[in-house]
This record gives sequence, structure tokens and C-alpha cells, in this order.
Amino acid sequence: MAANFCGSTLQSPFLCNFRRPTIRSSSFIRSSSSTSSNGNLPIKESFSGEPEADVVVIGSGIGGLCCGALLARYDQDVIVLESHDHPGGAAHSFEIKGYKFDSGPSLFSGLQSRGPQANPLAQVLDALGESLPCNKYDSWMVYLPEGDFLSRIGPTDFFKDLEKYAGPSAVQEWEKLLVGAYGAILPLSTAAMALPPLSIRGDLGVLSTAAARYAPSLIKSFIKMGPKGALGATKLLRPFSEIVDSLELKDPFIRNWIDLLAFLLAGVKSDGILSAEMIYMFAEWYKPGCTLEYPIDGSGAVVEALVRGLEKFGGRLSLNSHVENIVIEDGKAAGVKLKNGQFIRARKSVVSNASMWDTLKLLPPGALPDSYVKGVNTTPQCESFMHLHLGFDAEGIADDLEIHHIVVNDWDRGVDADQNVVLISVPSVLSPNLAPPGKHVLHAYCPGTEPFSLWEGLDRRSAEYKSLKSQRSEVMWRAVERALGPGFKREKCEVSLVGTPLTHQRFLRRNRGTYGPAIEAGKGTFPGHSTPIPQLLCCGDSTFPGIGVPAVAASGAIVANSLVPVSKHSQLLDDIGL
Repeated sequence: MAANFCGSTLQSPFLCNFRRPTIRSSSFIRSSSSTSSNGNLPIKESFSGEPEADVVVIGSGIGGLCCGALLARYDQDVIVLESHDHPGGAAHSFEIKGYKFDSGPSLFSGLQSRGPQANPLAQVLDALGESLPCNKYDSWMVYLPEGDFLSRIGPTDFFKDLEKYAGPSAVQEWEKLLVGAYGAILPLSTAAMALPPLSIRGDLGVLSTAAARYAPSLIKSFIKMGPKGALGATKLLRPFSEIVDSLELKDPFIRNWIDLLAFLLAGVKSDGILSAEMIYMFAEWYKPGCTLEYPIDGSGAVVEALVRGLEKFGGRLSLNSHVENIVIEDGKAAGVKLKNGQFIRARKSVVSNASMWDTLKLLPPGALPDSYVKGVNTTPQCESFMHLHLGFDAEGIADDLEIHHIVVNDWDRGVDADQNVVLISVPSVLSPNLAPPGKHVLHAYCPGTEPFSLWEGLDRRSAEYKSLKSQRSEVMWRAVERALGPGFKREKCEVSLVGTPLTHQRFLRRNRGTYGPAIEAGKGTFPGHSTPIPQLLCCGDSTFPGIGVPAVAASGAIVANSLVPVSKHSQLLDDIGL
């Protein structure tokens, strides 16, 4: 899995220079060959002379790339259109002065796992025949009102931290939580995980690719569960706070820590996250021998692996190809029109990896029922981000510096309060190749808590904007100084970049710079992948299963699977041993 430790909906090359990248028109020529992702990519043309493909994917985020690459693996003619000159959307990386920055996710686990219970992204990479070398580690630093300590994942080490910083009551309640969660809920979660994410599709074919195919293992799991486990079925789809309340957990530290874990995982507290997500996280992070992972070449290596898979099977990635609108003909999605006026026909489907609000903007008025439009426009949104990217000399910095740091300033304000939680990643600790020799690269940010309303309407060139930028980034600077110690000096940074919600809105084309839908468990569900418009599908963080790298990878896979016959889908599962 990949927690949302580093936000899953940021970026484009915006943090390189904070200027809009030059949009070069893509040149489409007659060809049936595989292509490179250089912005001038071949694409097949129809007899009428129009460029066309079986499936046109809008956006090269993780969801869009997973969808496009799997479709190529299924022998579909697919092109992925990306507005910017770097692929990856939220997960892309960028380089300045030899520093290679992550601009999105950086806390991963399960990237090298295989089999039915593997991370959805790992299953997609397996299907594409792509590997992702990773460094492994098992700890991160936390800076809390109670004190600073090194937190380790695993079943025993965390109890030592609790004993020291929170007391015996916290230890007892944490043990009660693990026993209660594992005893009543985890068996059901194990049964659910008997269904590989790659087996799911969005039509009745799922009865063959998932239900029938894995019936024996499911039945075996349910038998092992017994009546008590079966009774916990509905709890998996309810807020995790209900499990916490049912276990009568009252220790303030435990309640706060659970809220923090939920927020890092899904951008909501324990009263808004599905119990299934938290149970899966506990199963991953608190089992014997568990580790976290970080790609040796940075999070951008995830994107590169997906692009390799896409192109290996004949798919195309077209950069600097901004989609102006989705074209509707005879009530169906017929293709897309680019900003340069080029029309690209989709023979089978258009797939949007944009957010629900931004997909709406691509459609002509009246194309969707009023009820659907109202549903999109009234869906609550997460707030946006503040970012700080730094490149600096490692002299004076501790040799045993951890890769990840979490700073919580005030529990009473809540982990979802603005300017209260700062997350810091220093990936050069594990991957020195991401920075020049003797240097470190760092990304700090306030995760999905920065109010867009503070920035709305500001001129980015104005003194007011620059002043607010300095003011609102101060909390990140202080957190970095706390994490790195007295050897770090702001003025010695060789690279220093600050991103704001307006950066998100402008370069990611995210409505109000949002992190994504703020859909809380028990109060709503993430939309499916189909739309009222035939041949228009959606994937990404505005669709089921939701926000986060594993979730968007799964959404892309579900859409790809749904666009091919059950026989091809089943053959793929056979090919990778699922």
C-alpha cells in the first residue's frame, strides 16, 4: 500500500519554476508503431484522416497510467494525453540543480509484494512485467506535544514508545485495539483480500473474474471466520471510530494517534475512514517482519515503470497535449479536442483521470442530467496544500537522520486543522542518488489542510500573495528546523521552493486546488467509474475506491478490465498467477 503521507493529488512540473510550461502542439503522423513520450507521438489515423485510438485516456496520473498500460497489455490501441511536459500527475518528480524532488507520494509499502493480497499497484506492475527496486526501512520520527520519538512499525516496538510517552493506560488500550480489531474484524478483511484487486471489473463479468474464480478461497476464509467474524461484516464499511468506541478506548493519546494514522492514510480522521482501510493498514504495519519501502530512484520511478509498461505493449503517451473538451456525438463520448484544435477520435471509450469537478468542465452544457451535475457540485472537497521543497548541504546534519518526520503542534486543534500537522520527507537519506554528493533533498508540506479561501482571487504577482506565501510557509520552515536540528540553516539552502493552493489550481488544473473528494465513511460512497454518457468512464481519486496510490491504481485497473472481454481479463489473471 502507499499511504497518503505525501499527498496523492499534487503537482505537475509546477514546482520546477512556478511558471506555466510551454504547451507544444503534439504532431500526429500515420503510424502503427510504438512510440516514445516526447510530445510528438505517432497515432493511428482513421480513413477520414482523423487521429484515433480504441481508448483515449485524459491525464497521466497513477490512475490514468495504470488504466492505459493495462489496456495496452490487453492489446488495445490506447493513447494517454498529458497536458504537461512530465507524466505522473501527483506522483511525478522534477529536477533542479541536480536535486531530484518528489512532488507526491513518498511513504510506500507492498510495492514488491506479489499474489492475491498484494498492493494493487504492485499487481499492475506485475501484469506489465515491470519491477521496482526499493530500499526498506521500518521507522519514522514523530514530534508530538508529548515529546519526540522514533516510531517503529511492527507488533512490539510501538508498545515501548507508548509506555514511555503515554503511560500504562495507553499500552493497555492499544493492545485492546489490536486484539479487538484482529479478533473480530481482521478475519473478514483476510477474506476480502482473497479477492485480488486486479480481478475486479465494473460489470457482471466480475462474477466470473472474481466471485467464481476465487470462490474456494473465499469459502475457506469464511469458514475459518466463524459466526463472530461474519457478524463483523458490516463494520468493515462503517467508520473506524465505531470500532474504537465499541472497544471503549478513551486514552487521549490513543484516540489522537488513531486519528493521525487515519488522516495520513486517507485525509480524514477515524470518524471518516472506512474500517476496512484501517484494518488493512494494521495488518501491513503491525505484523512481524513488516517494512516500509521507498523506490531507489524516487517516487518518479513508479511513473517511469508504468510508462515503460505502457510503451512496451504499444501504448502511447502524448505530453504537452492539453484536452480542451470531451466531444459528444449522438449522445456518446466520441473523442477529445485538444487546445491546439486537434480532434482525436475514441473508437471505444474516453477515460478521464481528471477530478470529478474538472471532468465536468470538459463536457458541453446539457450533456449530463441536472441531478448528476448537482451531485458533483455538492460533493464536499478536501482542502489544498502548502509545500516546501529544499536542496541543501548535508554538513552539520545528523548521519542517522530518518527519511520521514511527522510534526503535530496541538492535538486539541485536531489533525485536520490548518497549520497543525507538517509532514517531511528526506528521501536522499535512503537514496543518495537523488541529490548531488554530500547534499540532501527535502519535501515538507501541510497535507490537505490549507484553506483555498485564503488564497482565492489573489494575483500571484502581487505583494499580498508573496506576503501570504511567506507567512503560511513559516510553519513548514519551523518543522524542518525542528527535525533537522541546529546544523540546518535556511539561508544555506541551494534550492528553496514554496507551493500554494493557487499552484495546485493552476498547474494541476484541480478545482480549487483540492486534495480530492471529502467523502466520509458512513455518510457517502465514492462514485463508480461509469457516467450517464455512454463510452465515458472515469478513474482516479474521484472514483471508487478513493484517495491514495493503491486506490487510484485499483480504479485504473477496474476501468481497463471493464473495457475488455472477460476471456482476456481471465487470461491476464492466469498469466500472472492470480
